Amino acid sequence: MRFEAVIFDLDGTLLDSMDVWEKIDICFLQKRGLPVPADYVTEICARSFEEAAQYTIDLFGLSEKSEDIIREWNEMAVYEYAHHVKLSPYALEYLIELKKRGMKLAVATGLPGELFLPCLEHNSVLELFDILCSTDEVKRGKEYPDVFELAAQRLGAAPQHCLVFEDVLLAVKSAKQAGMLVCAVYDKYSARYRVQMEQAADFYIADFRDAPLPDADFEDENEKE
Repeated sequence: MRFEAVIFDLDGTLLDSMDVWEKIDICFLQKRGLPVPADYVTEICARSFEEAAQYTIDLFGLSEKSEDIIREWNEMAVYEYAHHVKLSPYALEYLIELKKRGMKLAVATGLPGELFLPCLEHNSVLELFDILCSTDEVKRGKEYPDVFELAAQRLGAAPQHCLVFEDVLLAVKSAKQAGMLVCAVYDKYSARYRVQMEQAADFYIADFRDAPLPDADFEDENEKE
């Protein structure tokens, strides 16, 4: 594989965190006496917090403001991310191997910094990343390529030399739209879209044991440059 930079989604990809959000979503809706639609978590996981809040307001006809919903979600999630959310299986080993090979590493997430920074620090991987990007820094969520393009720009890497890891179909497609290589990652919440993800992505993996590594000759070329 010919790439020099790797861009990681967090929730459901690098972080084993989707069960946390399911609990938060259920608690949030139950407090309001609302049912939890079967596809609710799947529908909001590719969206920015603002888009997810607005989707929730529209879906249930809520009179609440999006900023108040986001604040409540964050308050519920802060402790979990700082103390309980772990890396996905074999993710640490893969990150370390990439750094050994001189790869540039980035995060491109829909999470705000108050959640992902303590989590990455708690899992002792924060220092492995060269740059950190959130959809809070761009105008649109991951159904558009904005945050991936921002990550590549900050890394100083051409899009075609970036490999993106994502677990959501819409985000896989938008990363491809940015001209990047994409490795789709299995997640139980997006498992029903596996066929479409395999078709849209360059690779599909069950976990990071099977994650692609860069070609040695391409690494050598980058070192010479």
